[in-house]
Amino acid sequence: MLHRPLPPPTLRQRVDSVVYERCGVVVRWAWDRIRAWGAVGPQSRAGKAFGSFGEGSIICFPPDSIVNEASIHVGAHTMVGPRVSLSAGWWPGHEGLTDRVISIGDRCLIGMGSKVMAHRSITIGDDVWTGHNVFITDMNHGYEDLAVPISEQSQPEAPISIGDGSWLGHGVIVLPGVTIGRHVVIGAGSVVTHDIPDNSVAVGSPAVVVRRHDPELGWVATPSR
Repeated sequence: MLHRPLPPPTLRQRVDSVVYERCGVVVRWAWDRIRAWGAVGPQSRAGKAFGSFGEGSIICFPPDSIVNEASIHVGAHTMVGPRVSLSAGWWPGHEGLTDRVISIGDRCLIGMGSKVMAHRSITIGDDVWTGHNVFITDMNHGYEDLAVPISEQSQPEAPISIGDGSWLGHGVIVLPGVTIGRHVVIGAGSVVTHDIPDNSVAVGSPAVVVRRHDPELGWVATPSR
């Protein structure tokens, strides 16, 4: 079956095409400038409000929320992706916080859309990378009192530590009181509810260790539970 050739574009269509393309160039240029101007660096006014902010580090624009910067410390050459929340305490101006509630080490990457919500202490070591939408919190809601809404109950805060050189995959959740060792992989979508030892791979909800490094045998699978 023969197809009729498409008619040539009209003058209006050709003009619109040129206008749209040029507008697109302008919009993309403007957005690139906004992202550059809106980023937080060590020499910016916003960066100087942090407890410390290392050289070569950046918080990409746009952030989600940054709360009580004076209690947040960012190491050197670290990138915090766009739409990330860094929150120390319950609300802006929360009294009684220590001067180091959130600590992020050197050469880290906090993936886009991630949330680090600390009320007591979250420590992230050097060279820790995360995927997108990782959630790390050192507090949780209580539910024991039936006369009080769960939203108004809270359990005691419990500190979190993530060791040097570890990797947290996309969508990982780390709950209060957890210590993740050095050189640990947490698989995408896992929920970490208990400590994970050095040099291991953990996956699942709750996350369990599926591989560990043996000094003599190398990486070996762990027995299934």
